[in-house]
Amino acid sequence: MSHRFTRRDFAGAAGALAAGLTVPTAKAEAQTAPITPATLGNDRRFPADFVWGTATSAYQIEGAVAAEGRGPSIWDSYSHTPKKIRGGGNGDHAVDHFHRYKEDVQLMKALGAKAYRFSMSWSRVFPTGMNTPNPQGLDFYNRLIDELLANGIEPYATLYHWDLPQPLQDRVGGWASRDTSKAFGDYAAHVAQRITDRVKNIFTINECATFVDFGYGSGPVELAPGLKLSQAQLNQIRHHVALGHGMAVQAIRANGRPDTRVGLAENVASCVPAIETPANIRASEIATREMNGGYMTVILEGRYTDAFLAYAGKNAPSFTAEELKTISSPVDFVGLNVYMPQHYVVASGDQHGFALVPFPTSFPRMDSDWLRIGPEALYWAPRNVAKVWNVKQIYISENGTSAADRPAGDGNIHDLDRVMYLRNYLTHLQRATSEGIPVRGYFHWSLMDNFEWSDGYEKRFGLYHVDFTTQKRTPKLSAEFYRNLIAANALV
Repeated sequence: MSHRFTRRDFAGAAGALAAGLTVPTAKAEAQTAPITPATLGNDRRFPADFVWGTATSAYQIEGAVAAEGRGPSIWDSYSHTPKKIRGGGNGDHAVDHFHRYKEDVQLMKALGAKAYRFSMSWSRVFPTGMNTPNPQGLDFYNRLIDELLANGIEPYATLYHWDLPQPLQDRVGGWASRDTSKAFGDYAAHVAQRITDRVKNIFTINECATFVDFGYGSGPVELAPGLKLSQAQLNQIRHHVALGHGMAVQAIRANGRPDTRVGLAENVASCVPAIETPANIRASEIATREMNGGYMTVILEGRYTDAFLAYAGKNAPSFTAEELKTISSPVDFVGLNVYMPQHYVVASGDQHGFALVPFPTSFPRMDSDWLRIGPEALYWAPRNVAKVWNVKQIYISENGTSAADRPAGDGNIHDLDRVMYLRNYLTHLQRATSEGIPVRGYFHWSLMDNFEWSDGYEKRFGLYHVDFTTQKRTPKLSAEFYRNLIAANALV
């Protein structure tokens, strides 16, 4: 999955140098004129109450893996397995957010961000995943939450971002067992009792499709715990994850403050009409429902689609009507992690109603080979989710890109590729909000460079560059872009 950065055509600059001219290098933090709506040059603004934030996850940034009673997770085990992580890295220290959280909150504040989506380490709260909680487990998150609120930043907590407690994996096979679903509900209840006096928005589970297919299946990338199970086993695991989500929703309702809001965050299979004709648009709606049939559809409808069950055949998950009722416990919002279009769709005359158009080899990509550039996905993903399931509140819970991010000679990071990506994607998101599609906020992935799972420290997604040796944080050009965007919209 590596993508080598290649230098593009510098003929213009080379010609200028040959002529004896000086080619200036821009400052990443160049002084700019005050931003007003007039300087935007158009009226492509977001709603006045739109939430602008950043996002991270616990294992990718915290480090301090043995501090304050934290137990091991599957990512601790996996990242210490030889040849599993590019470059041989692990999350033992990550970017030391556990000790530097106050500094990192100031990075958010400098952007003008008003929200922060972070995940909690289940292993910090329940070192074995279940039964007895660790009395110190929530201390770090309480400190972080209080620091965020003191700086005018709203905390959005995620309960699970892939770091399953290792003892649950060892004892019951992790998500292969319904016991893990129940343990997750118990964990959610414990957390809700203790943070919902200050945290009003909770995401249950992040990206089921990714960690199930790549962690337990044979996806193109391997993630923890690194198993290769059958399709029948995968479908049952996916069902248990959906059940864990539902149990967590019920636990938060029962144990949290009455004004607590809860939802999920999923890397929705975004289905984009290849050409915007009425027939193709309708096909993209049908495809959105069916291509998300194993998780989002059952959560939002309380049933598996006939096409999903027919396709699964003998590999379909076992389930009860009571489990489906739990899975479909009403949510307050849906979080969508959108990086690219998973599928381009055209209408089809067969029983499916849609056909998937294959990606040509020349389709453009970012620094990560998997990240195809399709800005329109940030319009069609929320548009179709709102249309298909009548969802009233949507957050873009993740969006961003890896980039080359090499410091220039002056130490600045001119990540024009990320600026290009954000400018184009956010233009399509503004199209969505301008049409009344109920997107309430956007969380950029990520606040800063971090441990990027199987890619180790070789891929960078942050607005802030991190020197992984010194832990120095440096704003990139994209940080200025995002700060200016937030400031411009704050004036509406």
